[in-house]
Amino acid sequence: MGTDGRMATATDLDLLTLTQWLSPAYPVGAFAYSHGLERLVQSGAVHDAASLRDWLHDVLEHGAGWSDALFLTAAWRAKSELAVAELDDMARAFAGPFERRFETAQQGAAFCDVTAAVWDIKLADLTYPVAVGCAARHAGLPVEPTARLYLHAFISNLVSAAQRLMPLGQTAAQGVVRDMAPSCANQAHAAVEADLSALSGTAFLAEIAAMQHETQQPRIFRT
Repeated sequence: MGTDGRMATATDLDLLTLTQWLSPAYPVGAFAYSHGLERLVQSGAVHDAASLRDWLHDVLEHGAGWSDALFLTAAWRAKSELAVAELDDMARAFAGPFERRFETAQQGAAFCDVTAAVWDIKLADLTYPVAVGCAARHAGLPVEPTARLYLHAFISNLVSAAQRLMPLGQTAAQGVVRDMAPSCANQAHAAVEADLSALSGTAFLAEIAAMQHETQQPRIFRT
């Protein structure tokens, strides 16, 4: 592995580690969160593969997908525990609606606990992207593949949630995940080339959906 984490080539073991960390089997409870998608399905704003794909693009390019990728790469580059703590505070503040903060905090805390127990990487209770970025740095994993697989797992989980919320067959769902893969790679690369001055969040309808979901009844997801 090279010394530049942006350009380093991930080894086979690196990729297997990242795949395990970001697998649906890793016990962070990702299956319980829909990122406000449940509200959008109930309202009819997302109702088929095409509208789901459009929403995923917006979240990935203008919402939490983009900001999480920036927080992950910043955590990977952080030089001190103080820098990580400040970054984590920023990540919590940037997740505006209560359910967004709950989602990233709960998944992050679970990731920290499991990764400490299995890999002996000691992490405080961090938001999810910050936790993954810090863990990758401690494990010597290159940052860009980490960001790519993080975003791909994020998209895959939301597509899985959509399958439970609306008529979306397995073949159509996998088609959506395939279609989103280039965007995951592009956003990861852009985040690695950028810094926190590029932070933005303009997926306003997704944020509003997250706020509306707080009082939605009935519901099956925690967010």
